[in-house]
Amino acid sequence: MKKTLQGTTVLHNGVKMPYFGFGTYKVKEGEEVYNAVRTALETGYRLIDTAALYENEEGVGRAIRDSGIPREEIFVTTKVWNSDQGYDSTLRAFETSLKKLDIGYIDLYLIHWAIKGKYLDTWKALVELYKEGRVRAIGVSNFQIHHLQDIMDHFDEIPTVNQVELHPYLTQEELREFCAKHNIKVEAWSPLGRGRLLDLPELKRIAEKYGKTPAQVVLRWHVQNDIIVIPKSVHPERIKENADIFDFELSDEDMAAINRLNRNERFGKDPDHVDF
Repeated sequence: MKKTLQGTTVLHNGVKMPYFGFGTYKVKEGEEVYNAVRTALETGYRLIDTAALYENEEGVGRAIRDSGIPREEIFVTTKVWNSDQGYDSTLRAFETSLKKLDIGYIDLYLIHWAIKGKYLDTWKALVELYKEGRVRAIGVSNFQIHHLQDIMDHFDEIPTVNQVELHPYLTQEELREFCAKHNIKVEAWSPLGRGRLLDLPELKRIAEKYGKTPAQVVLRWHVQNDIIVIPKSVHPERIKENADIFDFELSDEDMAAINRLNRNERFGKDPDHVDF
């Protein structure tokens, strides 16, 4: 049983990564992201996820520096955006993110999407950054099985993490099995299905049984499935509520009931048809 908000999982290179974190997609640069990250850190979150695309790395970094929490206790992820992919441009993009965050180092650097004709060169740059000790771990986001296989066919160094859209309507079981087989941790973005699942009668029934909210039940489902999860909110009460999932455990029956909600339905882009 995952018992604490600050618990960790171990990546295949030995680095410990929190299994519950805070996402910052569409959280505005400036006071909004600063206050949200400060609230998350004060609540006990220790994994903070950002990206070049989000244009809020400076605010994230400032919140981390001002938190008073030792840097080594916080795990920070950022990502190289599609327009910066390729070997040389990825190295430059990394330097830009490192400078904006201004927190000394980056814990996990991801390729944001598998851009055809570019992601192998991008991965080559990430491998170099990792081998030089510039980043503690490297991984990918929105990669399908065939993208992962392509990397494994060309490189000895494989991703530690694959961050993908994952929620009860899109359980990604085949992808999760492949990642588990190759010791790649799966991380869920949009873990609550952008809020579109929370009125489902089945989730309401389970939530009532445990005295929790449907959102808390879904986040607990992720954690019990050994999925790293990064819910996001700008509301302090919701940031705290999302983290309050470590005082109960879903039964096997309830886990199975949530698994049955799968529709293979995406709310985000299909990784095989990326046009941005």
